[in-house]
Amino acid sequence: MQQALQRLGPCSLCWGKQWGVSGAILRGQRRTIYSETGVWERDYKAETRSKVETWWRPRIKEQWCKASETDKSRPKFYMLSMFPYPSGKLHMGHVRVYTISDTIAHFQRMRGNQVLNPMGWDAFGLPAENAAIERGLDPEEWTKSNIAHMREQLNSLGLCFNWDREITTCQPDYYKWTQYLFVKLFEAGLAYQKEALVNWDPVDQTVLADEQVDENGCSWRSGAKVEQKYLKQWFIKTTHYAKPLLDALADLPEWYGVKGMQANWIGECTGCFFDFHLKVNGKVAGEKLSAYTFTPEAVYGATHLSILPSHRLLHGNSPLKETLQKDFIAGKDCLTSVIAVNLLTGLEIPVTISAKLKFEGHLDTTIGIPDTSPDDSAVARSLGLACLQVLETLPDGTEKLVHSGEFTGLDRRAAFNAITQKAREKSVGGYLTSSKLRDWLVSRQRYWGTPIPIMHCQSCGTLPVPTEDLPVLLPKAGSFTGKGASPLAVASHWFTCTCPQCRGPARRETDTMDTFVDSAWYYFRYTDPHNAQRPFDRVLADHWMPVDLYIGGKEHAVMHLYYARFFSHFCKDQNLVKHREPFHKLLVQGLIKGQTFRLAESGQFLKREEIDFSGTEPVHADSKKALQVTWEKMSKSKHNGIDPEEVVKQYGIDTVRLYILYAAPPEQDILWDVKTDAIPGVLRWQSRLWTLMTKFIDARNSGILPSPDLLSKKEKTEAKKIWDNKNYALSQVTSHFTEDFLLNAAISRLMGLTNTLSQASQRVVLHSPEFEEALATLCVMAAPMAPHLASELWRGLSQVQNKQASCWQWDCDVLLQPWPSVDPEYLQQPDTVEVTVRINNKACGSVSVPQQVARNAEEVRELVLRSELGTTHLHNRTIKKAILSPRTALINFLVEE
Repeated sequence: MQQALQRLGPCSLCWGKQWGVSGAILRGQRRTIYSETGVWERDYKAETRSKVETWWRPRIKEQWCKASETDKSRPKFYMLSMFPYPSGKLHMGHVRVYTISDTIAHFQRMRGNQVLNPMGWDAFGLPAENAAIERGLDPEEWTKSNIAHMREQLNSLGLCFNWDREITTCQPDYYKWTQYLFVKLFEAGLAYQKEALVNWDPVDQTVLADEQVDENGCSWRSGAKVEQKYLKQWFIKTTHYAKPLLDALADLPEWYGVKGMQANWIGECTGCFFDFHLKVNGKVAGEKLSAYTFTPEAVYGATHLSILPSHRLLHGNSPLKETLQKDFIAGKDCLTSVIAVNLLTGLEIPVTISAKLKFEGHLDTTIGIPDTSPDDSAVARSLGLACLQVLETLPDGTEKLVHSGEFTGLDRRAAFNAITQKAREKSVGGYLTSSKLRDWLVSRQRYWGTPIPIMHCQSCGTLPVPTEDLPVLLPKAGSFTGKGASPLAVASHWFTCTCPQCRGPARRETDTMDTFVDSAWYYFRYTDPHNAQRPFDRVLADHWMPVDLYIGGKEHAVMHLYYARFFSHFCKDQNLVKHREPFHKLLVQGLIKGQTFRLAESGQFLKREEIDFSGTEPVHADSKKALQVTWEKMSKSKHNGIDPEEVVKQYGIDTVRLYILYAAPPEQDILWDVKTDAIPGVLRWQSRLWTLMTKFIDARNSGILPSPDLLSKKEKTEAKKIWDNKNYALSQVTSHFTEDFLLNAAISRLMGLTNTLSQASQRVVLHSPEFEEALATLCVMAAPMAPHLASELWRGLSQVQNKQASCWQWDCDVLLQPWPSVDPEYLQQPDTVEVTVRINNKACGSVSVPQQVARNAEEVRELVLRSELGTTHLHNRTIKKAILSPRTALINFLVEE
């Protein structure tokens, strides 16, 4: 029968037209919920809640799909939540972020916007390889299976995504374009290779990711002490975009402190790098080195190039290693026989090895300029290097350049700009960056990742794979052992290829990309996910971008956002998109933490069944020893996780949604404890909403026609207060949805309006249009947060006879209603409000306060204390508390007698 009903029209866009059909089908059947039978159940019990959610879940999704068709006549709203890694099972952190995004997406669609709320999978990564090593599973099949299960879990939570735009980063139709963008970076001179340190397992002879090294510095698998080893790695020159990325933060709205974190990550962009070629005995050594200076305007005064004793040239595989080590004496500034040629100025200066073990920030190579640095001057004198003055101070205090080639005569600021610009034009540096920011190391010696689209030819050098030959497909891997080289590095049938230039033999790059590269541009692909000709169509990207609201965890507030912003800036410079910044508003949600219990001596985490909770404090069930109890991020290893499916099964979808939204502001952590007021609180509120609707249906089914003229003056005053509360709640909830995203405060406001309506007299319920309008508005405002319950409440409300409100589309479901507006009359109310003042619950007068602060308890308290009434009745009295009523203009001072 359910299937028959769904075929008749599960969307319920205009369900009234099929109501008679549904009723006929169900005539004589066991009565369940109103939507099926037309008979209202009086109590909202667990069984009713389950039936409501079972009935409405497919219908709400169908509504979402039909309303998601592109309609460019409506304003767009791009709602994006960070896509998950397909680990195989959702955790409560997933439920939190996607509940928030789903809620806001419903709200924005009700506001008349064309909403994009896509979902996909950040599907490459180390766990798939670990599964292959530990359990013999194929990484691709393991990942696909996990995706299928997690997609089913998301659907079971009633979440509405644009599944027709689903993307999976491990699929060739996605990583083809990741490779395409890498080629663009390479062609722009922004992707390069150099030696860098990696974690090396000397027993398994393999490279380890940071997360595969334990707290003792040992390999997760072999247990061997991990070594640091130099290998050639691929980098992306994100430092070239440091200053634009830093400056662009000023144009973004507040990001919950993340803008400050981004700015701190980038640092002050006051200097730049210049490129040098290295020579020995007059011969080019084949090494190119970038060196930093805080004073690029004085670069013509450089006397030496200084490297740290830990520099890769002394410890890696450089041809200069032996020469430099021969000249090195620990603890001293050492002059070497290596010469550095500045590619901007053409000047040659010696390379020195610094006596210092650390430079400022993350620098390991600096340009010594004595004219602007006392330290550099001291080094130059100690090594007998001739110093050249390049800055001259004029009588008026202005500094100008001398002995600086074509830039001689410029003042210092003009020289700074001219020299850095010239370096950028010649592609030899000059991009402003900080001393703390490093280029992005993107290569991984792993199998399960996007292959880097590069070929190495002995004749032609390093070349990108031609775009027409993309994607470079991952081959099927054999067995995984976790030992030795990456499976790609031994797949000779795969890495052996032909050079596209000379047609000679070549070798594919066997490293794969950091998964941060995959997620650095996925927001673009959602705008055009099925395009086989390019990463995305510019028209579509420009229509949807920037993302209007981006939601994700605090742990991604720096690196992922920085890389994503970098890619967006790069795509703008490549003329692929119009907008430079990818995200407008950002919402970082906190963690959901569970209680952990561990033994103090060993630090072992215990399962709940190993704990005795019978006493005042939990103890170990066997040893009766006291336990360390903390709140930590949920994880399997700490035995403090909560299975979302079990929670939903126990409490229902809407209850879990409301708990997550109500327990804390989005950016704060939630301490998961169902014994607190949050779960019982939202359960009670749902019951009160149901009872309220039952009360209204009973009143309107009493046989008495509603007539506002029958209301007394007192009842009309009561109706006016309901009208005031409705408008106030509507203005506040709308603000929370659009400005600060304090959805917990929005629910509190709806609870307040529910209380106001619950206290209404029977005659006001029956006759007052204000009550009916407020009840309808309450249902609509609750719908984004509790869509299943609100849909059933609306179904009951819409079938009530003799309705007085005509502004609603009564033949359409609640999520298809337009979001209401505050009544104009409410906005034109007087500038002041008379607030009744009580002292210890006894009325003692009233005070006029400005309308805009009438709901601010602290402001009203101060205004009353400064008033004549306050001076008379409250001066020199000890005030224990001042309570401002949320429903009426009243403040009650509790004072010591």
